[in-house]
Amino acid sequence: MSSEKETVQLGIIGAGGMGRFYAQRFSAAGWKNVFVCDLPSKYETLREEYKDSPIQVLKDGFHVSRQCDWIMYAVEAEYIEAVVEKFGPATKMGAIVSGQTSVKMPEITAFRKHLPEDVHIVSCHSMHGPGVNPKGQPLVVIRERATDQVYDLVLRILSCFESNMVHLSAQEHDRITADTQAVTHAAFLSMGSAWKANSQFPWLVPHFVGGIENVKVNVAMRIYSNKWHVYAGLAIMNPVAKDQIFQYARSVADLFKLMIKEKEEEFRQRVHAGRDFVFGGSQKDHAPILLSDEILDEYSLSKIPREQRQPNSHLSLLAMVDCWYTLGLNPYEHMVCQTPLFRLWMGITEYLFRNDSMLEDTIQAALYRKETRSDDMEFVTCARGWAECVDLGSMHAYEKRFTDTASFFQDRFAESNVVGNKMIAMISKNIVD
Repeated sequence: MSSEKETVQLGIIGAGGMGRFYAQRFSAAGWKNVFVCDLPSKYETLREEYKDSPIQVLKDGFHVSRQCDWIMYAVEAEYIEAVVEKFGPATKMGAIVSGQTSVKMPEITAFRKHLPEDVHIVSCHSMHGPGVNPKGQPLVVIRERATDQVYDLVLRILSCFESNMVHLSAQEHDRITADTQAVTHAAFLSMGSAWKANSQFPWLVPHFVGGIENVKVNVAMRIYSNKWHVYAGLAIMNPVAKDQIFQYARSVADLFKLMIKEKEEEFRQRVHAGRDFVFGGSQKDHAPILLSDEILDEYSLSKIPREQRQPNSHLSLLAMVDCWYTLGLNPYEHMVCQTPLFRLWMGITEYLFRNDSMLEDTIQAALYRKETRSDDMEFVTCARGWAECVDLGSMHAYEKRFTDTASFFQDRFAESNVVGNKMIAMISKNIVD
């Protein structure tokens, strides 16, 4: 094994967050020949950054492709084909090519189209961001074209992450991420847009305070403090995701219409139907994620005392379960590919729907508490706006919607990320345990 780590050359095309994360992990694990590159314009800056590191910086993807035995494309999903088309034909004979994009079908298609036939393809996707400890987190491995010997080598290379390896096809990966990440992100993006539209900082509003609300606020802030393209590529380039996001927006609107008409029986039946489908039957035996107000109160940005909290309709959570029910999706089937954000989202949804008295309070607030009606209306508008943006397939429109909202909250990102990181660490520890 030691000779393997001394001779096999690992190359990463793209020195963004995940590219750097992979390079640093490989180097720390004892792989002696780790190479990275980025845009030629960043070469000197990158070389200066790594001058005291064993990680070596190459000029561009041609140098990485010609030299390395294992090559990972860590580029934005939007640009994967263009980058592979440019550097792929130069790939070293017999090398192994991988990718870290969040949407796999376009990536695999680009590999098959532009790589030489004598190149192996084993892709991967760490289901978390670069700031998360990978131990115990899902790491999807996609064996598209490789011998047993080559595949075993890839697994040894990736073993340094101590992640839970999940073996899927590209199609399975994209379906699961559409069912989980894309819809989850759409919900949090809609929350942020609604708060911005109402000129609200939610941690200052009594009905946005509490255990469940802490997750909503912290995760929404975490998403908006990241790069927009991470979420845009996953939503726009995955055709399955469009259907899921559209249905979520429709569920939000349908429930809201029942709320404003105060059609209690129909509203209650619909909420309970979703609850019974997702959390009833055999799902009753599923081990709960065990999130509660007592746990989540530790991760608050608010200074409002607990006794001053006010009821909330939790329309975002009611609509999520309605969306799963309408599409016939069982989210528990996808826990094998859970991200920390999806686990938190599942945790608070499960907490609400498995607590009969809390769910009843939520139903009553949704139907009859007029104080939150304007907030719910804005959420409906924003959820539909994000769905239309994804349906149009416009990266530019997505970027503008995202950055406009992010700029409204940017002064609180530093504080929210500290709190959010603690919350992610808590949920990640529960995954490992």
